[in-house]
Formats: sequence, structure tokens, C-alpha cells
Amino acid sequence: MRVPSNLKPGQAEFNMTPMIDVVFLLIIFFLVSSHLAKQEAQMPLPLPTAESGQEIIDDQQPRVVVNIEADGSLILAGRRVPPDQLKDRLATERGRSGDSIELRIRCDRDTPYANVKPVMLAATEAGIWSIAFSVIRPEDAR
Repeated sequence: MRVPSNLKPGQAEFNMTPMIDVVFLLIIFFLVSSHLAKQEAQMPLPLPTAESGQEIIDDQQPRVVVNIEADGSLILAGRRVPPDQLKDRLATERGRSGDSIELRIRCDRDTPYANVKPVMLAATEAGIWSIAFSVIRPEDAR
């Protein structure tokens, strides 16, 4: 960049205000989005117990969480989703995150398998092949 010759040395300045505004907006965006993602995975739900569960090792993998309540209602991204729209929503998430996306199913321990099966079918129809269930250990259920 050429500095105009009519300026004295040390007078050329950049206006940093717009850059600082953008940085603050990005910080706020990432704080809010990370809070919503954590909130979805911590929704109060009595999870089923399992003796053979594994701890999460790769927490950086893109993930979609579907919560299934005891009455069979589905919650995706904090909102109720009709079962007939679930496949399209999962396909959209897969399009954003790529083929390595994982579906995490969190369901009430009293939910019958008849309410879980459509979620698994919608995931496979949307091209999501990595499916995991959230469970707790029996000693933690007390």
C-alpha cells in the first residue's frame, strides 16, 4: 500500500472500530450457539441404564441430538419436530456437517421401541449411519 507523500510520518491510521465490532459479534454468536448445543444434550430426561456403555472419546465429531420423550414426542435442536419432518431435518444437518455426522438418541427410559424405530429409520434414510444412544450406569440412576 502506498502512503500519500503529503502526510507526516506516523499519521497513517486504520479505523479499528468496525473490526472490533465484528469480533465482538462473533464472540457472542459462538457463546450463544455453544450454550444451546450443551443445553440440548443436558435436557432433563430419565435415561435408560446400561452396563456396557462407553464414555464419549471424540467430542469434536459433528453430532445431532434427538430427544424422545415418554409420550413419543421428538425434540431436535430444542424444538418439537413432527415425525414426518424428521428425515428432512436430519438430511439438512447431514448436508451442513458432512458424512461423518453422528446421531445421538436420548430417550426416556419408559419409551417403547416403537417410538425409537422411526427415528432410526429417518436417520438411515437421511444418510446418517453413525447412531449412538445416551445411557447411564445403574449406580448413577439412583
